[in-house]
Amino acid sequence: MQPFVDQTDPITRLLLEGIQAKVFPGAVLFVRHQGQVRFHQAVGRTSGLPDSHPVHPQTIYDLASLTKPLATASVILLLVQDGLLDLETPIDSVLQETKGLPLGPVVLKDVLCHQSGLPWWRPLYQSFPPSLPSEASFRQERVNAFLDLILKEPLEAVSPPKSVYSDLGYIVLGFMVERITNQLLADVCQSRIFGPLQARPLGYRGQHIHEEMGAPIGECAPTEQDPWRGRLLQGEVHDDNAFALGGIAGHAGLFGTAEAVGQVTKAWLEGYQGKPGLFDGQLVKQFVTAQPGTSWALGWDTPSQPSSSGKWFSPESFGHLGFTGTSIWIDPIRELEVIFLSNRVYPTRDNQAIKAFRPKLHDVIIQELES
Repeated sequence: MQPFVDQTDPITRLLLEGIQAKVFPGAVLFVRHQGQVRFHQAVGRTSGLPDSHPVHPQTIYDLASLTKPLATASVILLLVQDGLLDLETPIDSVLQETKGLPLGPVVLKDVLCHQSGLPWWRPLYQSFPPSLPSEASFRQERVNAFLDLILKEPLEAVSPPKSVYSDLGYIVLGFMVERITNQLLADVCQSRIFGPLQARPLGYRGQHIHEEMGAPIGECAPTEQDPWRGRLLQGEVHDDNAFALGGIAGHAGLFGTAEAVGQVTKAWLEGYQGKPGLFDGQLVKQFVTAQPGTSWALGWDTPSQPSSSGKWFSPESFGHLGFTGTSIWIDPIRELEVIFLSNRVYPTRDNQAIKAFRPKLHDVIIQELES
């Protein structure tokens, strides 16, 4: 049964207009203001297929690059908090394979804010068969092969440094976390972040998460017909590089519900406010502050006009976008968290209508909260 939708509400009306305009087949929006959930609405269907399910508030989405702040930056903050890392730690002190290479002396902070010099993306997955490396030893071989390929990429030497958004940098960060902790990134995030925050369902390997819920995989929002894998992706990561790494990577791979994502955004907001919790407040403020000359912070983006956060989020706000059609924006001045999950890449990633939709959505939310 389709959840009740109040079509008189301006926010809901805009979401329904998004479906009608084929921005996405369905979506979930979660808005929390000053600690109170003000809006948690599901609209549309999981796809345009005849057997698709109505979207529910608990529909699981491929979060894509929301993985960067929710998993990678979050766990790195904790490792800095524990004294196991420092923001000035060079890569080669953790990944010995990088010693003597251009990437080796690049420090952690510069990778977090996309100033490593690495390019944004390369089709590394094409060097491997389209199969999921399931055994730990096989995945470690894949990790080593990926790192070798990344180390062959020339770094862009820029002075002064500039930010070039880089999936490759975050893949390297994921490898660093695994090397330091001697655990899979998925396991570290579960034990250190998602478990303690009771953020469920949220984690890597979407199909496994969905099976834990006891619901059919058909209720997980699909993404795209993938030519490399030769199938519609549903419950498996959309990003091919993440898939080639076993579905566990520093740049992509997380699946979850909007409410579960909200457990992590709440912890970041509380850290910013200096409240006792998972994250050290001083580190949170350091991580969410834009670096000189760029909108990028450490694991997060900040508003720059034009911004996907619209016109009215405060300059202190921080957020991130996901390629599949997901986004987070947190305004600590308003104590506002906005989590929007969609699968705009269904049926094709060529659909770019989300770019104009996102700022409209955030503007409407601010208008409704402050009217």
